[in-house]
Amino acid sequence: MPVRPDTGRFLVLACVFVCAACGLVYELELVAVASYLIGDSVTQASVVLSVMVFAMGVGSLAAKRLRWHAAAGFATVEAVLALVGGCSAMALYAVFAWTGGWGGLWADGPRWLLVAFSLAIGLLIGAEVPLLMELIQRVRRQDAGGAVADLFAADYVGALVGGLAFPFLLLPFLGQLTGVLLTGAVNVVAGGALVLGLFHRDLTRRARRVLLTVNLTVLAVLASATVLVDDFERAARQAVFGEHVRVALRTDVQEVVLTGGTHGRPLDLFVDGRLRISGRDERRYHEALVHPAMAAGPHARVLVLGGGDGMAAREVLRHPDVRRVDIVELDPGLVRLASRDPALTRLNGHAYDDPRVHVVTADAFRRLRTAPTTTYDVVISDLPDPGITASAKLYAQEFYGLVGRALADSGRLVVHAGSVSARPKTFWTVEATVRAAGLRTVPYLVGGRDSGFAAGPDRTASDDDDAPGDWGFVLAARTRPPLRLDPDGPRAGTLTPESLRGNARAAARTRLTGLPPSTLMHPRYAN
Repeated sequence: MPVRPDTGRFLVLACVFVCAACGLVYELELVAVASYLIGDSVTQASVVLSVMVFAMGVGSLAAKRLRWHAAAGFATVEAVLALVGGCSAMALYAVFAWTGGWGGLWADGPRWLLVAFSLAIGLLIGAEVPLLMELIQRVRRQDAGGAVADLFAADYVGALVGGLAFPFLLLPFLGQLTGVLLTGAVNVVAGGALVLGLFHRDLTRRARRVLLTVNLTVLAVLASATVLVDDFERAARQAVFGEHVRVALRTDVQEVVLTGGTHGRPLDLFVDGRLRISGRDERRYHEALVHPAMAAGPHARVLVLGGGDGMAAREVLRHPDVRRVDIVELDPGLVRLASRDPALTRLNGHAYDDPRVHVVTADAFRRLRTAPTTTYDVVISDLPDPGITASAKLYAQEFYGLVGRALADSGRLVVHAGSVSARPKTFWTVEATVRAAGLRTVPYLVGGRDSGFAAGPDRTASDDDDAPGDWGFVLAARTRPPLRLDPDGPRAGTLTPESLRGNARAAARTRLTGLPPSTLMHPRYAN
């Protein structure tokens, strides 16, 4: 050893610490990117974790063959791991952007690539431990139990640091792509420095030159990708959202993209890759969401849950006897955009300039649970689709119980519950859950444009052909609310009393009975 045994042992354990932190960053990055691109974070996390843990076991067994060349084997594993792990997010995003939305053979491209990367990274991480165990024993022989304890202590502490660094440092300050590329660079430097500095005598001169060349090549690839990451993101974003991307920002909560809105092009608002607002037909959605609830009784005080884009508030404010509108929105960045962007403010009728509108930045569930008791005549739930895992609690029986507590005696709740035709089980599960909270319900739907295309909310960016042809809603109150439009109220576009009643009958014909309600501990929605 070129250093004292105690120093060598410390250097090996420090490398274990760094490699463990990098490995967990790769793991969390795969979960984050897959959840954003594919959806349903519970499923994606389960796929990544289960495949990776399985692969780690296989990698540990495979590494037994490399024990007699532990130094060279470990350096090779770290170089490959840095390259594969560092480029994984960019590769997933590229497949999603350029092939994932075309259907056919590549329709599930991101899913298969997710499994492939989880398998490859797991194999390489699993191979680290046996090789590091061999190296630490070469530095200073000690009993097997003590060596294992030292090794795993450094490994677990490193995993803790990596797990905390990912959400609190890498994501907010560097972003997903740059953060994981930098992690790969740290990984290859740590592995190469340990072997070339501490175990260089285990390698021939030629092997040292090859190893140095490989490590420098991996660093060059990662550095080049880091330099080009902004151009890559712009190109991929245009491939996903079209060439008319006008605003793309990452708020503290989500990614928000605006396309169009100028030169006669309709405005589209995407949130985390899902089409939330389409200027082509959003009025049909928001009119159907708001006006039946407003027409069913008094509506002086209105609570909008979600709706940070301001469209639901626009429809509410068309009723002149509204005195106050409270909007509970999780993302202040979306509210700022909706109150400042010229095209978006034009579409929402400058709703945020109205003094009757008051915005609270909060999680809707927490707000209803902790806020002082205030009663509303109308509560409008304009929240992300129930099939999105993060939204499941906002479609749970407990949530509707909190909403019921905020309703006046004659108050009404209206819920966007997804497409009736495309996902009838989800729609009727929402309806059953609202009923389980003690409210009487009237389900109804409204179709998209004459072409059958219904944009958003929460449709993925590239699935026009599979877009649902309707939106489903549930109107609820303590007593069965009337489904009607106010003849003296604002005109609701193409929505008429006759079409509304017909839409209610159309929804009723699809009813699925016997569905249990969704709860916090047993969510029954799947993306």
